[in-house]
Amino acid sequence: MAAHSESTREKSDTKRTRRLVIACGGTGGHLFPGIAVAEDWTRRGGEALLIISEKQIDSLATEGYAHLRFERQKSIAMPPLLSPKIFGFGWTFLKGLLDSLRLLREFRADAVLGMGGFTSTAPMVAGKMLGLPTFIHESNAIPGRANLLNAKFSTRVLVGFEACAGHFGSRPVSTVGTPLRPKLTIKPDPVEAKRHFGLDPTRKTLLVMGGSQGALRLNELVGEALKEFPVNRIQVLHITGPQDFEMAKMAHESAPDGLITVVVPFCGEMQWALAASDLAVCRSGASTLTELASYGLPAVLVPYPFAAHDHQTKNAEIFSEVGAAQLWQQADLSAETFSKRLTALLEDDDGLSKMSQAMLAFSTPGASDAICEVIDKALGSAN
Repeated sequence: MAAHSESTREKSDTKRTRRLVIACGGTGGHLFPGIAVAEDWTRRGGEALLIISEKQIDSLATEGYAHLRFERQKSIAMPPLLSPKIFGFGWTFLKGLLDSLRLLREFRADAVLGMGGFTSTAPMVAGKMLGLPTFIHESNAIPGRANLLNAKFSTRVLVGFEACAGHFGSRPVSTVGTPLRPKLTIKPDPVEAKRHFGLDPTRKTLLVMGGSQGALRLNELVGEALKEFPVNRIQVLHITGPQDFEMAKMAHESAPDGLITVVVPFCGEMQWALAASDLAVCRSGASTLTELASYGLPAVLVPYPFAAHDHQTKNAEIFSEVGAAQLWQQADLSAETFSKRLTALLEDDDGLSKMSQAMLAFSTPGASDAICEVIDKALGSAN
């Protein structure tokens, strides 16, 4: 009887301390959903290790998460097979694979979750080599090259959009939505949020987001359009991304008197920025769209025209088709048309209200919990 009790207690301890490696990083679109899953996993009593890239954005984005464990790993995107760069990629990948095998063994990982991007590939392969359950999450409507490769090593594929499910052949797929960081579930009062940034609570606020990696042409357009905005009716909160900040800052310093603008390279407290805003203009990565949906924030989506498989346009179409957002192509925009169309939208209260309701319908507050449930279930059946 004593031996049976000891065995039961050991199984209970194992279940309570399940260890999940989350391979994310390289962009905010991979990293922030990974952080959301890690926080949910640890709240369930598990332990999480996040493998991220060495990029500046990863360092910025992980500030404020000292309670989570991060390991940085060098990674590069896979070039075409006939490119001379394939040798450098192969060497970097091999080092990443050996490092991942070491990390997974030391951490005593029970499962691996890849969030997309080539930062996730070496840990996924390592997990497969060690016989662990492996999972990928694809946020976009069309999967990227890394996740199409990673799917070959996956126990199950998890997707944010139902439209993405058919891209993975015979692999088991679950539609779960895209995870949202817990801090973004806390919605500040809009007036308080505007004051947080030094904005006028009585004015409509345009939020411009260049994304974690920036968006050069979008940031340039906004800088040029500042001279065209009605100075006494709207205000601009501009998050540029680190690399475009100095350029954008100069444009804001030249803005007309009376136009209120705030420009920052990065915002670690997006709940304040989203709550302060009446309309967003941004790229259409899935993580950004998830954040907009959680706040019901209407948006003008300007897809990055060189995204793999044009997945940002497909993402934007899903939202624009139901009136949650407007899809504007970058090539069609000048500073004058950009400012006029944005001003007209900001001054259409009824239109913004309808867009907001349509945007809220895309909110998936339980996505990280659903991912943890899938992994927990797989681990339970594996024991």
